Amino acid sequence: MTKSVLVLNSGSSSLKYALYNLDKSAKCLLRGVVEGIGTPKSLIFHKNAQDGCNVKLEGINVSNHRIGLNKVWELLHVDRGSSSNICAVGHRVAHGGEALTKPALVTDSVKKAIEEAVPLAPLHNPANLEGIKAAEELIKCPQVAVFDTSFHSTLPPYAYMYALPLTLYKELGLRRYGFHGTSYQFVLDESASLLRKSKDSLNFIICHLGAGASMAAIREGKCIDTTMGVTPLEGLVMATRSGDVDPGVFQILASEKGLSTQEISRLLNKESGLYGLCGDKDMRVVWDAAKAGSEKHKLAVDIFVHRIRKYLGAYLVHLKGKVDALVFTAGIGENSVPIRSMVCQGLDAFGISLDEKKNNQDAKEKREIQSADSKIKVLVVPTDEELCIAQQTLQVLRI
Repeated sequence: MTKSVLVLNSGSSSLKYALYNLDKSAKCLLRGVVEGIGTPKSLIFHKNAQDGCNVKLEGINVSNHRIGLNKVWELLHVDRGSSSNICAVGHRVAHGGEALTKPALVTDSVKKAIEEAVPLAPLHNPANLEGIKAAEELIKCPQVAVFDTSFHSTLPPYAYMYALPLTLYKELGLRRYGFHGTSYQFVLDESASLLRKSKDSLNFIICHLGAGASMAAIREGKCIDTTMGVTPLEGLVMATRSGDVDPGVFQILASEKGLSTQEISRLLNKESGLYGLCGDKDMRVVWDAAKAGSEKHKLAVDIFVHRIRKYLGAYLVHLKGKVDALVFTAGIGENSVPIRSMVCQGLDAFGISLDEKKNNQDAKEKREIQSADSKIKVLVVPTDEELCIAQQTLQVLRI
């Protein structure tokens, strides 16, 4: 019987999971999510990827991640006895700090390092750690932690250091870490495969555009710069996150509006970005409203694209113009024809030119969409962070 690896992504009030077999294709067998953990009206959506059979459980009380994982375990057991085949669990962990720069077998020291990184990711790491502990109790097999930040551990000091007093870096670890690492790793491998070249010989600019959005500059298969910082707040405009703002905004909001640091953090993380500009956070809704004539929605789109193009210019300079491909991925990057078109508009002089017919194709596979005379290829590459976690789990265990 084929053995499999379970991937867990524990959020503050959710638990996403996916099950992959261990053959060469690492095919997804099933996936699902527990939502509303800690509330009396939790939901579980469970989908068998092979036969499309869906299960939805509503109105259940899932007070913590341990109970949530027990519910998942029951579903796995019922669904063709999938639970009996699991030989490893891969965990998504947001922040590894400077101590954890590659996927690692979960040990007491690894859990301690994840806990020490909590001040750098207070919304994510505690939930990630709770998911690990719950899985250790329930599933007696090796557990592997895969870190969002590890992909960016190749950043040079001049790219990751802030111009703050050096003591703050030494004492608190304040530096740029970057996120979406599992997505970047997957997309890098897929892009190299599409171009039929070794990733170590390629330079990419990758745009991970979703509710959370970031970009990365890749030189010879290694990340040399990225837009997110010590937290996922820095960089591009996102669904509800502001991205780059003048730090002086903090003092103004505190003195003029009387906001606490917690309230300012909430404003920048939960009430800004597209949502703060126009009242909607789904780019499909924002684009449709802009097209229908809403000025505030059009402004939100323009600001979103402007920030991407600003970093695109910087990364073209960082890579000295030697770019093999500009890559779009994640929800907006993969599906928004107009956003891709706006990002690439008027960049012929920089070697980037779209074939609008290819850009408009309704396709789900990885593909090239540049024009015949474009010096730089333009790729659309669907991401799969759960699959990447499964693959890295196997690499750690050498299965």
